Amino acid sequence: MSITRRQFTHTAVSAAAAMAIGQRAAVAAEQSDREKSAPEAPAHDMSSIPPNWIGKEQIAFLIFPEFTALDMVGPHHMLSGLMGATVHIVAKTRDPVKSDAGLVFVPSATFADCPADLDIICVPGGTQGTLAAMQDEATIRFLKDRGSRARFVTSVCTGSLVLGAAGLLDGYRATSHWAAKPVLPVFGAVPTEGRVVRDRNRITGGGVTAGIDFGLSLVGQLRDRQYAEVAQLIAEYAPEPPFDAGTPARAPADVRALTEPMFTDFLKQAEAVGRAAFARSKTL
Repeated sequence: MSITRRQFTHTAVSAAAAMAIGQRAAVAAEQSDREKSAPEAPAHDMSSIPPNWIGKEQIAFLIFPEFTALDMVGPHHMLSGLMGATVHIVAKTRDPVKSDAGLVFVPSATFADCPADLDIICVPGGTQGTLAAMQDEATIRFLKDRGSRARFVTSVCTGSLVLGAAGLLDGYRATSHWAAKPVLPVFGAVPTEGRVVRDRNRITGGGVTAGIDFGLSLVGQLRDRQYAEVAQLIAEYAPEPPFDAGTPARAPADVRALTEPMFTDFLKQAEAVGRAAFARSKTL
């Protein structure tokens, strides 16, 4: 039996159990008669797995038209490796949802289908997609409802603006994409430095790639350090970027001068939309 990200293996020739996590192997749709009649391969010995390595979390990622795919895919890769967890990709309908880069995703649940009680709800970001989500009453109602009971209310990048529009960051420290952090006070949030910011049960990630750090840190919290380190090793997550311009503090001045004006219009819209959405959320 091959090792997958959702299995663990125990071998007698090692000094300790060799462990690996991940997604279950896909079952073939059809099998030949010979495959069906062949003796079943022995299952891996699961007895050495610590009890806390198996959970039953209900995790939902909210997606909407024009969201940024990596905001969701990064943490999804990490959190979908939690043994026993169920991950839902949730949208208003089951119609395919196109990201801002043209990738198409098929939701696994609608707002009505999504479990009422979630362990984690996570909102990715975007630009125009974020602004539209902040103004969509059904989306805000869904977030307010599930966020009121979720164990962890989370976001990546400008997804924190959507959480804010739903009134879920009022009085909390939070982060967002570096360009969007000045908008957070509109929602009563306190902009805070950090690639991953935690305040009670609110966990917000910075821009785009910070979603991987966010997801991995949650894996460690929900299981333990060793489980998270195995996940990190399997993903070969050891970033060594070819350039050192990933934050405003580290980017050269000429790069900042080219980049910062790109967000001017978005920030003006986000502040105006955010104020209106935050006020409206109190009546929903």
